[in-house]
Formats: sequence, C-alpha cells, structure tokens
Amino acid sequence: MASWIVQITVMVLSAFIHGTQSRRDAALYCSACEAIVDELTHSISQVDPKKTISVGGFSLSPDGTMQDKKVPFARSETHLSELLDEVCSSMSDYALYQDPDTQNKRYKRFAPRDSGDSSNFPDLKNFQFDGPEASNSLKFACETLVEELEEDIIPLFSRGGVNVHEVLCSGRFHSFIYCHAYHHIKVHHVQACQSGAGCLMTYAELQRMIA
Repeated sequence: MASWIVQITVMVLSAFIHGTQSRRDAALYCSACEAIVDELTHSISQVDPKKTISVGGFSLSPDGTMQDKKVPFARSETHLSELLDEVCSSMSDYALYQDPDTQNKRYKRFAPRDSGDSSNFPDLKNFQFDGPEASNSLKFACETLVEELEEDIIPLFSRGGVNVHEVLCSGRFHSFIYCHAYHHIKVHHVQACQSGAGCLMTYAELQRMIA
C-alpha cells in the first residue's frame, strides 16, 4: 500500500510541475533563486551594521527633539535595490555541480569570494564547466526572477530574521514551484526506501522526471 501511495505522489507532483512550469528548467531556476539569496546575504553581511541612511521624515528622540529618521544601511531599500541591480553579474562564479552521493544536480558557486583565501576553494572535480552558454543561462534565469520578484525580495531582506531561502525558494511563490516539488520528490523517494516499501525507481530516474 505504501509503495502505491509514493508512486501516485511522485506521478502527481511530476505532472503538476510539467503542467505549470513546462518552460522552466528545475535545477536552473531553483539554483538561480538560491544564488540570489546567498549573494544578497553575503553582501549585506559585509556592511558595517552601524552604518545608517536617511529615509526622509523625522522621528521623536527620547529628549523630545525631532531627529532625521534613519535606518541601517545594510537592509535599507536603497542598498537592496543597488544589490539587486548587480547580483546577476555574480552568476559567472557558478557552475553546474553534481553531488557524488545523490547525483543531484544544481548550480553552485565554485569561485571563492576572497581570492586570497585558498582554503575556501572547492573541489572542482564534480563541477561541469560548459562554457559561457551555461553561465549566460543562469544569469538569464537570475534576471528573470529578480524582475518578477523584486517587490517580494526587498521586503523579505529588509525585515531580517526571516529564512529567505525557505520563503522565497521553496514554493511559496509560483515561480519557484520547482524547488518545492523537487525537494518533496526527493523526500518521498528516501522515505519509501527507508520504510521498507521499496525503491520504486532510482533517484536518477526521479530526477529525470523533473529535469
């Protein structure tokens, strides 16, 4: 019984993916979303938290005087807009990576952020470097998502304390249903094998269904 439930779930999720996002590659757009979040998070972390920016208007200080209203610069709308304008240029630092254990493919950063830090340089043997065409595809996906979701991205980062990866890249927004369904199919496959229901198909076969 459990094996039939898993099989039906996989088939329904696969059909839903192809029916709603047939023109978008799962690994490409999911990776682009995650890369956007990672790059913005890193850039924000590099700004002095004490740095502020005036946002117009005034606020009342404890002593009753009026002060120019300021907010932390790192998560200000001005700074976030600037970061979004440039974030997709970082996609040339990413390449397709295949996990040696799961065979799961996603675009992953291969270039260290600090060129002088050799300890942060990843093992490149599992990366696939397909030239500028692959990099351009990821950049295009990035630009598409930024254009579609800029009004959602900025408020999420402005608030802070939010798991932006989970909210933005796991299916809460229609553009990223791939990430959500992709992870769910992976979970169902693992649960089926561990529960004794049997692995109905290999993990690679599951991946081809959503590629």
